[in-house]
Amino acid sequence: MINNERPACALSTKDFYYDLPQDRIAQTPLEPRDSSRLMVLNRRNQSIGHRIFHDVIDYLNPGDVLVLNDSKVIPARIYGRKADTGVQIETVLLRDLGHNRWETIVRPGRRCKAGTTILFGDGLLRAEVLECTAEGNRIMQFSFDSTRENFFSLLDRVGQMPLPPYITEQLQDNDRYQTVYARTEGSAAAPTAGLHFTRELLEKLRDKGVAIAPVMLHVGLGTFRPVKETEITDHVMHTEFFSVPAASAELINSRRAAGGRVICVGTTSCRTLESASDADGTVRAMSGDTGIFIYPGYRFKATDALITNFHLPESTLLMLVSAFYDREKMLAAYRTAVAERYRFFSFGDAMFIE
Repeated sequence: MINNERPACALSTKDFYYDLPQDRIAQTPLEPRDSSRLMVLNRRNQSIGHRIFHDVIDYLNPGDVLVLNDSKVIPARIYGRKADTGVQIETVLLRDLGHNRWETIVRPGRRCKAGTTILFGDGLLRAEVLECTAEGNRIMQFSFDSTRENFFSLLDRVGQMPLPPYITEQLQDNDRYQTVYARTEGSAAAPTAGLHFTRELLEKLRDKGVAIAPVMLHVGLGTFRPVKETEITDHVMHTEFFSVPAASAELINSRRAAGGRVICVGTTSCRTLESASDADGTVRAMSGDTGIFIYPGYRFKATDALITNFHLPESTLLMLVSAFYDREKMLAAYRTAVAERYRFFSFGDAMFIE
């Protein structure tokens, strides 16, 4: 597991609070994807600009490299029944442990002790609870007829997209909670900054001379977990599995050495690169678990610019973007976004910090 050395920090969780009216929380995605608004923060001259997301091409230069998280969201919320009593059980898949074993959240948990068997999809998918973790999650062993289907194709049939708790409207098209470049199945939540890209926009960026470097971090539901500690340094980050392919590491390093910028799409891509980078910013091809927690005081090693959505108050994601720019200036930008009626959170508008 990779954990970055924590810098000294005297900030408390409440230092990352801002007031957000309920009607600013986007409930549905816009069409087309790249028609969302884009706030542009220039760290050099401290300016704020207002554009449309497809205008991001104007801010990327030939020689730059765009780093994308190509993790794919799975229909991780599945409803089943206990084999012995028929009681309904809600299960959310959190983490693939290999060989069809998963760490999960179950509700009601008190009914799911070790040895419990749960049936999903009228028995198409079965799970046995193996153990209860210290956090109260369950380790489950899934079984099914592997001669007819694989695990993920079964999930497509019996599972639902685990939308964030602040989205209350039903999603009409599951693909809209998926980036157009999603490839590696395993996330319980979308890397939402990437939802704004269309295939056409990515092709225009390539034509301009911007390289595309995929990395992978499987996003867990811990990304929505509130920071409950008063002092942010007491908060322990959830861990997530990430991977940086050799080709992407080589591309990122070569572009940066030639003077190009590394632009991370989303906090997950940023956390991946920062987890896989040496002190001098050299990105290594590697995979593993990361619990890196980035907050003000952190020195970024491999990230030159960041494309991101607007994040929840007092969240670790807001702490990360505040570390990349400046806490007070970031909160001022958020207040501007509220006043200008930007749309917030997963299906909301975007920000480009350069």
